[in-house]
Amino acid sequence: MGARSSATRPRAVGRAAGLGLGGATLLTLLSGCSVEDLGKRFGHFGWPSRGITLQAHEMYDLWIASTVAALVVGFGVWGLIFWCVIRYRKRGEDLPVQTRFNMPMEILYTVTPVLIVAVLFYYTAIVQTNVDKLSKNPDNVVEVVAFKWNWQFNYRNGMGEGPEKTIASTVGSSDVIPILVLPVGETIRFEETSRDVIHSFWVPEMLFKRDVFPGNVRNVFEVTLDKTGRYVGRCAELCGTYHAFMNFELVAVTPENFDKYLAARQAGQSTQQALTAIGEEPYATKTSPFNTRRQAHTWNQGETAAAGK
Repeated sequence: MGARSSATRPRAVGRAAGLGLGGATLLTLLSGCSVEDLGKRFGHFGWPSRGITLQAHEMYDLWIASTVAALVVGFGVWGLIFWCVIRYRKRGEDLPVQTRFNMPMEILYTVTPVLIVAVLFYYTAIVQTNVDKLSKNPDNVVEVVAFKWNWQFNYRNGMGEGPEKTIASTVGSSDVIPILVLPVGETIRFEETSRDVIHSFWVPEMLFKRDVFPGNVRNVFEVTLDKTGRYVGRCAELCGTYHAFMNFELVAVTPENFDKYLAARQAGQSTQQALTAIGEEPYATKTSPFNTRRQAHTWNQGETAAAGK
């Protein structure tokens, strides 16, 4: 008995040392490293980027943390598999001792997955709730009106339906990409409606999109931008012939410049004039209008016109 104990003691010490070394290595990799730094170091683990809104940051952090947790569990499982392959490999023709069950082990591999799923579900529910949260008094309200195949953005002085609440409006056309100017650091409430079919309002850098329905269904969501710049917005729902070219451009500016822009629009200036007044390019710089004669962007040859033209 003493010989057996002395023989197993080195193995136990070796296992503890291995676990300690693995834990120390993992802590070394993760210490001094924010979630964003860790994501950048490993290509965001397949996630597009950290996004440009506070809500996008929460989703990004959840994704990175879940991926790291999955990798830790995966390495643990792989380690146990290889340890069993090496430790219990065949050493002769004698049949190994057969164990009918191991109650502690069965409890462990039953309870552990439940705990992992419960923790992931808990944090997922929190992030989802925060992303879908609506405030009672948002700083800005924008009505998004989608139609074949362009966008109208109405800046509003209150929530809910009614044309009397619109204080300025930007409408896209076949020749001019609509530009949506919004401030950073303020709560922005989007109220969506469609004039014809189902569309989908999507700015990829927001890491969020929501369908735009016709009729009396008004989808509503809120974001808070935290990064200035220009970003292409798209329709993410197949809506007809020119769906692929139904773009707009989001221009995120400082609150001061947004107030100047909105004041210029209310004073009767066009979108281009108001953009110039705050030092921005008057037209879209990240995307271009579609060709309504279907020459440059489709399979039609050269200067041939579409059927019926």
